[in-house]
Amino acid sequence: MRLAFMGTPDFSVAALQALHAAGHDIAAVYCQPPRPAGRGQAVRKCPVQQAAEALGLQVRTPARLKRDLQVQQEFAALKLNAAVVAAYGLILPDAMLAAPARGCLNIHASLLPRWRGAAPIQSAILAGDSESGVTIMQMDAGLDTGPMLLRGVVPIGPDTTASTLHDALSSLGARLIVAALAENPPATPQPTDGVTYAAKLTREDGRLNWAEDAATLDRQVRALNPWPGTFAMLDGEPLKVLAAAAVAGAGPPGTVLDGALTVATGLGALRLLRVQAAGRAVLPAEAFLRGRRVPPGTMLR
Repeated sequence: MRLAFMGTPDFSVAALQALHAAGHDIAAVYCQPPRPAGRGQAVRKCPVQQAAEALGLQVRTPARLKRDLQVQQEFAALKLNAAVVAAYGLILPDAMLAAPARGCLNIHASLLPRWRGAAPIQSAILAGDSESGVTIMQMDAGLDTGPMLLRGVVPIGPDTTASTLHDALSSLGARLIVAALAENPPATPQPTDGVTYAAKLTREDGRLNWAEDAATLDRQVRALNPWPGTFAMLDGEPLKVLAAAAVAGAGPPGTVLDGALTVATGLGALRLLRVQAAGRAVLPAEAFLRGRRVPPGTMLR
């Protein structure tokens, strides 16, 4: 089948590789343009571009689609059977949605209609959902509103992090998109009830509010690492929290309760397991405390 693949981050790479391995003719790969990244701000190609070039595929990196008629015409000229979209990052105009014979299929990292939008993986963990999954969807002009072709489920356990769920959903999405193209299952309209939206995350979403209960804060730590990361203020400086666990304990919210970096919350306590001070390496809490005194009674803000 003649395809275009449209994706940008690590999440999308497994699907691209699976489609190539399945023998599909990938006429072009679309992804976000190279951008400055890292401390040195060196211009870096996105993971999908790197993977596509390693496979010898043609890569296109338009900065915009909606107001660029030439890009739209070049896309139509590919004469595609279908386009596969996975976390591409640009909205496809109607002309591009209609160009492939079988339309555009989206690999969405949630069990639609729950968690439409930008951050479905993190939102599922934050909300305490017991499961997540992937929906292969026929795209339309709405925000993740198109009819569903295939779905697969991944459980969310008490230790599930955004990173582990991301990897599981990426692998599942790769398997499902290959199956959807081979089987051409009938499209099912999304239910009209149970619709939720996953808003785009910002760095400030990672600030820990000690007035919340410990279980909520534990989910926040698991959901928002590696990005945007969770943090609290210790002596006026940010302390990143990369792993934590809800435990028994009580005290004024934000108070360090013991010598193991256990912090009181609105209900229960949160034991910080891995932390990172500004400009320092990530350390287990016990190693961090060997280099910095944080006595009981210290307040984290």
